[in-house]
Amino acid sequence: MAASKEQTVSVWGDKVHPSVKISGGGAPLVYLHGGYGLIETELVDELAKNFTVYAVPHPGLTPGDEDAIKALDDFWDLVLYYYDLFDKLGLKSPAVVGHSFGGMVAAEVAATDPTRVSKLVLINSLGLWLDERPIRNYIVTAQTELPGLLFHDPHHPAQKRIILNPEDQEGFIRISWALGCTGKFYWPIPDKGLKKRLHRITAPTLLLWGNHDKLLAPAYGEEFKKGIPDAKLEIIDGAHMMPLEAPARVAAVVTAFLK
Repeated sequence: MAASKEQTVSVWGDKVHPSVKISGGGAPLVYLHGGYGLIETELVDELAKNFTVYAVPHPGLTPGDEDAIKALDDFWDLVLYYYDLFDKLGLKSPAVVGHSFGGMVAAEVAATDPTRVSKLVLINSLGLWLDERPIRNYIVTAQTELPGLLFHDPHHPAQKRIILNPEDQEGFIRISWALGCTGKFYWPIPDKGLKKRLHRITAPTLLLWGNHDKLLAPAYGEEFKKGIPDAKLEIIDGAHMMPLEAPARVAAVVTAFLK
């Protein structure tokens, strides 16, 4: 495992204090996690073998800084917040990799200010809506259905990171809080008009999709590809949570694109 450190920075008028995990070495890469918090630890570790990875918790998800979520009102505050955070970290134009909700944020940063992202990777990303392929609201989906919805192997050990277990109060609170903090920005449906702005993305873009993604069918990858100039769509064997189920495979594809 690559050496890592935590850097706490003051952002958004000194109202948000994220603790950013920085690991590895090489060109900078910002990793934006999905709706369950920064649980894709194995993928981050794999990416850190080739890059200096800045793994960023979304506002409210840094322990001890939970009230920070109150400082941002909506999704557009969140996008501008990431401008501030990149500046505080001294990142002029890093590669940005986002999974699910993190992909939605990454795409908006790249679309609203193309100079801030050198290369972009969206993994099973939220952000668009297709009437013929409606997205299930995983926040209110029955717990018994989630493993089958999000994992290729519903018995994979990592499914414990997303399932509410009343016997694990700490985990129960962590998961509920993470869903609340991220859901605040995309509720009720993950469509903020991104489709109209995709053409503004100038960064070379990889759309990495799992062929077994039941939450966001590969049709969403095709839709992103239609909108982002010269984007590459790569569909691999995996489900929505493939960063947890197959981190080495995902990292290999991402690394090959970014190198």
